[in-house]
Amino acid sequence: MDTTYYDHGTPAERWERARMFFDAKDYAAAARVLGKLVEEVPEQTGPRLLLALSYYHSAQLRRAESELRIVIERDPVEHYARLMLGRTLQRQGRDDEAEPHLRLASALAGDFEQL
Repeated sequence: MDTTYYDHGTPAERWERARMFFDAKDYAAAARVLGKLVEEVPEQTGPRLLLALSYYHSAQLRRAESELRIVIERDPVEHYARLMLGRTLQRQGRDDEAEPHLRLASALAGDFEQL
C-alpha cells in the first residue's frame, strides 16, 4: 500500500490531516497518519490519545488498549485515557479489569456520585 499521502508534510500538517480523517469518521485512515506521527513524537500525549481513539472506533481494541496503557503509564491522572481504557476493556468483555479504571476516571473528573 502506498502511504505517501499519509506520511506527507510536517508533523503539524499530518496532525491536522489525522484530525480531519477522525472528524470524518474515517478512523482507519486517521490511525494510518497517527501511527507514524506517534513514532516521531512519542512523548506527546495528544497524537497517541487520538491514535488510541482511532483504534477504538475502528474496533482495533488490543491496539487501543496498548496505546492507552502507554498514556496512563506516563500520566496516571489522565482521566480521559482512564475512561477510554475502561471502555476498551468493557468492549473486550473484561469488565472486572475495566471497573477500577472507570471508577478512577470518574474520581479524576470530579464525578464522585459514580463512586
